[in-house]
Amino acid sequence: MPKNIDAETLIETPIEQQHIEIVERKGIGHPDSLADGIAEQVSKGLSKMYMEEFGRILHHNTDEVQIVGGQAEPEFGGGTILDPIYILLVGRAVTNVGDKRLPYRSVALKAADQYLQDTCTNLNTREEVTYHCRLGKGSMDLMEVYDTTKGLANDTSFGVSFAPFSGTEKAALEAEKFINGPLKKYLPEVGQDVKVMATRIGNELDLTIAAAMVDKLTPDADHYISVVEELKSRVTDEVLKYTERDIKVDVNTADDYDRDVYYLTVTGLSMENGDDGSVGRGNRANGLITPFRPMSMEAAAGKNPVTHVGKLYNLAAKEIAEKIYEEVQDGVHDVFVRLVSQIGKPIAEPQMASIQLVVPEKGEYSKYIDIAEAITEDYLENISSLTERVMRGELSVF
Repeated sequence: MPKNIDAETLIETPIEQQHIEIVERKGIGHPDSLADGIAEQVSKGLSKMYMEEFGRILHHNTDEVQIVGGQAEPEFGGGTILDPIYILLVGRAVTNVGDKRLPYRSVALKAADQYLQDTCTNLNTREEVTYHCRLGKGSMDLMEVYDTTKGLANDTSFGVSFAPFSGTEKAALEAEKFINGPLKKYLPEVGQDVKVMATRIGNELDLTIAAAMVDKLTPDADHYISVVEELKSRVTDEVLKYTERDIKVDVNTADDYDRDVYYLTVTGLSMENGDDGSVGRGNRANGLITPFRPMSMEAAAGKNPVTHVGKLYNLAAKEIAEKIYEEVQDGVHDVFVRLVSQIGKPIAEPQMASIQLVVPEKGEYSKYIDIAEAITEDYLENISSLTERVMRGELSVF
């Protein structure tokens, strides 16, 4: 096949029929997710600056953000931040063009601060966050490979994803989105730092939720307990939209009411009090951590959206898998997609595009293989469109 595309059938037990499943979703306020979000927003800020100055996105990668937790003293009714959160911006970028020095650091810092303001509604970034920008100039060999007119990969890497999401995967993802979305109207006491761990044994699906509570909105222990109970109830009702399995929801299981131990925070964020974060330690590009599924360890957030396959191939693998499943779902259980690049070679022509179709039994599946290969080839021919879609905020990388 053109573009080194190879589709095959695979006979294995589909995820929905397996006995055990584990899925994790780190919410938008988790320190690892915040590191991802900051890295991505800094990349977008630099990309916008380059576009305005030069009409194209210049070389950069900002995927090394580090968050060092601060110190806080929460208490019912309102506590205090003792030491600010420290955020280090690390990466590479074009810093000068000819004799013109670019305001890359101020652009990066502004983007990071704006992202935190937009995402963390109970955090005062002016007083409770300290930033340090250490973005530096990129290496000459990678900058030479970077040419927007050629569309060459600037790394040897791979992207991987799958479709469709199982009921357990949907439950984990949608539970967090619900808590950090519509639920805020009813329970503003729940902060943005939410983590959902979904475990399924047979037909029993358990969701363990860690949800940081905002102390100034929580006057006493009774109020805290009532919020926890309502959170359980509302999340259970929401998750039932995505699975028919038996649901159990636990919230803040480290609490010990007899010893006055509560997941109480000043800002609704665990990073206020010692919890650290790094890019790439959280959700994969499809929004989940799925140990029972194929995954890439690549950090997609912050990588440039033009040539870095660490971002592009993970996004592409997700969409290719979804498109294939839409066409072949009547005869296929699951679709796995893996795309491998070679540095300096065209992004649209991976070294290998592997498509695996999980089928129920041995048989003739040539029509599904043909469909999968055709969809993959068509997508790769238009893969450059991912850049604009990333810039418009249409695609999430965590």
